[in-house]
Amino acid sequence: GSAINFSNLTRTETYPLAYGKDIAAKYSPIPEARSCYPGSLDPEKVKGKIIVCFDGFPVVSRTIKKLVAEDANAKGLILINENDESAPFDSGPFPFTEVGTTIGYKILKYINSNKNPSAIILPTVEIPRIKPAPVVAYFSSRGPSVLTENILKPDIMAPGVAILGAITPKDEEESASDGEKPGGYALESGTSMACPHVTGASALVKSVHPKWTSSMIRSALMTTATVYDNMRKPVTNGSASFATPHEMGVGEISPVKALNPGLVFETTTEDYLRFLCYNGSPEKTIRSMSKTKFKCPTKSSDDLISNINYPSISISKLEKSKGFLTIKRSVTNVGHPNVTYTSTVQAPMGMKVKVLPKKISFLENVKRVSFKVLFDGSEASSGYKFGSITWSAAQYSVRTVFAVNVE
Repeated sequence: GSAINFSNLTRTETYPLAYGKDIAAKYSPIPEARSCYPGSLDPEKVKGKIIVCFDGFPVVSRTIKKLVAEDANAKGLILINENDESAPFDSGPFPFTEVGTTIGYKILKYINSNKNPSAIILPTVEIPRIKPAPVVAYFSSRGPSVLTENILKPDIMAPGVAILGAITPKDEEESASDGEKPGGYALESGTSMACPHVTGASALVKSVHPKWTSSMIRSALMTTATVYDNMRKPVTNGSASFATPHEMGVGEISPVKALNPGLVFETTTEDYLRFLCYNGSPEKTIRSMSKTKFKCPTKSSDDLISNINYPSISISKLEKSKGFLTIKRSVTNVGHPNVTYTSTVQAPMGMKVKVLPKKISFLENVKRVSFKVLFDGSEASSGYKFGSITWSAAQYSVRTVFAVNVE
């Protein structure tokens, strides 16, 4: 038979494979049960078999397809994904696996060339150290930001695919099978899984530095993030291309490194209030909310938002004909005193990027230092360009990613 590895199983069993019109319900409007929608299966023909379903009907979710097969007393479901991309799916105790079209067609070829095709349901196994990892999931949010392109989004990347986590216990009748107790854990994917990882990392930093503000913690996580996978190569996306900051932000979190970042970018209350002005909030509303006498800038421009003291830099429009555009930043020393940092720039082809001054020093009484970054795209091609600025001193390496749209 054809060996298929299903999730959530603890035993090895062999069952016949079923596909097509031989398992369709008599009242089905289509000749073949390709989509597993309600009413498409004949329970008498499906019972005790593993269904192979070609996922050519995306309107019906995987959950519905699974329920249809389960209700028809099938032993399992093999879903052939036409797009070859999908987030892992937690089917509970019901045997379920999903394959791409390449493997799917091999399964169908086997079924059509064998009078009694069968598949072996194998116990669940853990496969450690998958390579490459991490990889930006195809469903992960992409930038630039819809609200404003002058703040780089996404900020950072964290584990969010097939994460095992505790869930609200389900009804025993609904989730248990063969006398087994329902599980209190499930595999989930998405931002809802990546967010808790970042929250946990933030809590770790806060536990070590209880006086740090949220912006200092965010900065520590962002400037120490990694852009390399476990093969020591640049992080890639679902298409195996190198991921850009509009896909992974500054990289994947490195919680331990974030405990000792050296420098942090503190975003002030005024920075946030200026953003509200830019976003169209009335000055009266901002004053009432912040309980201040804050005044909105006379001219609230894109450049103003690019100058918010953020751990990354984004410029929505760098005109080739206007020469250098200056962006300002300030860093606060949270590491050793009496230290001097030196800047290095990784700039895209054709773009001139200067950091002034090239070195910044922190004496005993100096905690916060400002610097400027000058961008010139006169010799660069049009479109978004990405690079980074790194401040280095002793064991510290503080990396700021930039995204610049050249026009």
